[in-house]
Amino acid sequence: MAVIDPGHQVKLLCFIYIVKMFSPFYFESSIFFSLKKMEPRSCDTFVALPPTTVDNRIIFGKNSDRPCDEVQEVVYFPAAVHDNLKEHLKCTYIEIDQVPETYAVVLSRPAWLWGAEMGANEHGVCIGNEAVWGREEVCDEEALLGMDLVRLGLERADTAEKALNVIVDLLEKYGQGGNCSEGRMVFSYHNSFLIADRNEAWILETAGKYWAAEKVQEGVRNISNQLSITTKIDREHPDMRNYAKQKGWWDGKKEFDFAATYSYLDTAKMMTSSGRYCEGYKLLNKHKGNITFETMMEILRDKPSGINMEGEFLTTASMVSILPQDSNLPCIHFFTGTPHPERSVFKPFVFAPNISQLSDTSSPTFEPEYSVKKKPHFNIKPDRRHPLYQKHQEALEILDSKEQGIKIPIAPHPWVLSFLFPQEQENPCFLLFPYCSIRIQV
Repeated sequence: MAVIDPGHQVKLLCFIYIVKMFSPFYFESSIFFSLKKMEPRSCDTFVALPPTTVDNRIIFGKNSDRPCDEVQEVVYFPAAVHDNLKEHLKCTYIEIDQVPETYAVVLSRPAWLWGAEMGANEHGVCIGNEAVWGREEVCDEEALLGMDLVRLGLERADTAEKALNVIVDLLEKYGQGGNCSEGRMVFSYHNSFLIADRNEAWILETAGKYWAAEKVQEGVRNISNQLSITTKIDREHPDMRNYAKQKGWWDGKKEFDFAATYSYLDTAKMMTSSGRYCEGYKLLNKHKGNITFETMMEILRDKPSGINMEGEFLTTASMVSILPQDSNLPCIHFFTGTPHPERSVFKPFVFAPNISQLSDTSSPTFEPEYSVKKKPHFNIKPDRRHPLYQKHQEALEILDSKEQGIKIPIAPHPWVLSFLFPQEQENPCFLLFPYCSIRIQV
């Protein structure tokens, strides 16, 4: 029996990933959430544009904060031509009209639904969404989820502004609504979106079918669980102001402030509060002029700010994208596919010809017995953990152990040893491997 020194635990974990078999099984979650106990909060999305970044790049980042027992998968869908437009597209809860052509996309999404928390397409468009609440009542009727709108924007648009057009048109036609959680917890909300491409970014914030949008062409911007568009409104729903007047939220005389009108925020104090929106903005500004993709990853890993979330709601997945303004350079998208960004590796993805499905980060499929469309929804929760997620959990258990040494039950093959114990070693050690998800200082 060989004993590995704790300093080499990260390499041992990679070895475990090679030799260990995994068997998916069903489980009924032992964790239940109460809407009364749960503080409504989730997610932070960021963008940095030149001149705040290095080498004329736009840097996009998002933490997806979701119920702590929810699995998020990273999946790829190729571009497609749809000849039969009479056949409707099945989203999470409803069916909508299909379009003639859709673009290739890579998505990070809760494994039970159709849409996505965040993702990118082959044209360098990135979108992340946030849950927001305000004066307008949230609709419980099943419609398009905000996460469905993320995927639809990516599949149907080759620029950020076109993605905004797609989302607001679908919002007007089909509305937004429905439970955004698998299981017994009821979790519904309006949505805000940060949409970026190689040249610019857009903030889109909604309240029911009403919306406002802000164009971002330089500097830094972030969104969190609050409306943040104030008086700089570049596009808007044509009836947004009249509706606010009818509801008595705006007198029609003072300058129109979207966040102040459609929510209960004191926008004068918005940038001086201790909330995640303000803390995220401070972190972006701290690195102005020198922001890289590594900077964005460290922001997503930041715990004191609350951006790297723990508790009932957890940072279940993270994404960072490099969008060069030079169209000759490829966009690079990094995904964790696992929770705990401070202990996860951001693994790169680049759009290229003949990409196969990402099997190591794709969750098992349990349709139709466990279909989201089967009512009542979610009486039983299947085990949706993909191979990488399972190995991440096992690795964390090992790392959290108080043992000083760990035994390997079998002798590794020589090529495995040569991979795991190279002569050159970086500090910190980041081993990119099909099942490697843990980031450790060694």
